[in-house]
Amino acid sequence: MSPMWWLSLMLMFNMVLMMMNTTIYFEKKNLMKISKKLFNKKMNWKW
Repeated sequence: MSPMWWLSLMLMFNMVLMMMNTTIYFEKKNLMKISKKLFNKKMNWKW
């Protein structure tokens, strides 16, 4: 098990993790936006 191979593996893993985190972050943001829109619509409909 050479250190170089280990390093590249860790690097790849970190990149994948970062990508996943960013996608989750953006999806959460979109989800918040959508839920806010729905909530506003419901409120408007109610009043």
